[in-house]
Amino acid sequence: MTTLLKRTAPAVTPDRYENRLLFILFLAFGFVFFDRQALAFLAPYMDDDFGLSNSQLGVLSGVLALTWALAGMFAGSLSDRLGRRKPILIAAVLLFSLFSSASGLMTGFIGLLAARALMGTAEGAVLPMSQSLMVEASRESRRGLNMGLLQGSSAGLLGGIVAPVVVVWLADTFGWRTAFFVTIVPGLIIAGLIAKFVLERPPGKPVAEEAVKAPKVPVKDVLRLRNVVICMLIAPCYLTWFVTLITFTPKYLTDEKDWGSGTMSAVMTCLGVAWVLWGFATPGISDRIGRRKALTGFTVLAVFCPIAVVYVDSPVLLGTLMILTYTGLGCFTLFMATIPAETVPRAALATALGVIMGVGELAGGFLGPLVAGRASDIWGLQAAMFIAAGGAAIVVALSFGLRETAPAVLRRRGAAA
Repeated sequence: MTTLLKRTAPAVTPDRYENRLLFILFLAFGFVFFDRQALAFLAPYMDDDFGLSNSQLGVLSGVLALTWALAGMFAGSLSDRLGRRKPILIAAVLLFSLFSSASGLMTGFIGLLAARALMGTAEGAVLPMSQSLMVEASRESRRGLNMGLLQGSSAGLLGGIVAPVVVVWLADTFGWRTAFFVTIVPGLIIAGLIAKFVLERPPGKPVAEEAVKAPKVPVKDVLRLRNVVICMLIAPCYLTWFVTLITFTPKYLTDEKDWGSGTMSAVMTCLGVAWVLWGFATPGISDRIGRRKALTGFTVLAVFCPIAVVYVDSPVLLGTLMILTYTGLGCFTLFMATIPAETVPRAALATALGVIMGVGELAGGFLGPLVAGRASDIWGLQAAMFIAAGGAAIVVALSFGLRETAPAVLRRRGAAA
């Protein structure tokens, strides 16, 4: 038995595994957002085939958020019941890549709607599985930073910087359908990396801990926790800010400001730069100053990002302001992963993450763009920008109700007391 354990024990050290896991999950969630963002950048190219109205664009964005929400809640609960995350993550990565590519085959709005719905069903499982794996492998001093890199910077780099450049280039060169087709390749590669290198439990855990099953925590008990409830309220407001802004900004820049596709792509790339920067800086700073202070302060800046889209007419100035004010994606890690992870028992972690993400996607990601799209058809695209700003403003008020969870801050408070 001792010989067998030695043969099967992972050869990688805990610190090295932490970095390896971060790299793989960084790619996984980054390509989730690469695929999710593709539609917004390809919408101007699809007009000749589909003639998408603002309301239809909102429906396409919303249905993905709807199925994402339902899948996230189901996958989180299923994972905690089974005690398994890796198989669910592999299946999710494979399926979202397949369904994203299928969007390029569609010839009508209904078909495209179905493809986006199936894509959201697969993608919804990726974040709760990834963050649950990451939090268990992270050192306490790097917990916020790791979770920020995984959720914020990855999506910013691949979804915010790489996607507008690559997707627009593919659409200009080969057509918008090809841009959808190529998305299956990175998904297959990432699924292989997860299968080969990701462990169900990080190395270094005592055997006794593996053998003892943690007691199950009912969902109703999770929903009684103050931080979980507030994070559930914050999620739809912040998702409204994010999904509305990212869905309608490319169209606003090309239709309302009459900027060309190259200028639009460059400005949207600035959002990606900010996404990468604040994606790790915000949670990293929160490790030191506290989760609540970081969430409140950076969300105040986020209120001004959609307002700048409306009132700033210089592409250079607008891009600069977007880099400075597109801070919300770093906050996503705090309310959607880090704060819940530091609040709930480990046995309920994936459930809590799935519920918060699901409620956010359902109310903010699904309903937000539908309302914004309808409002834009009635009052103009600037209505969507003001709706996004309003969502962030509500988050500022809600964040004051959170209880601090950052370990370093709690230790300082305990020492002072």
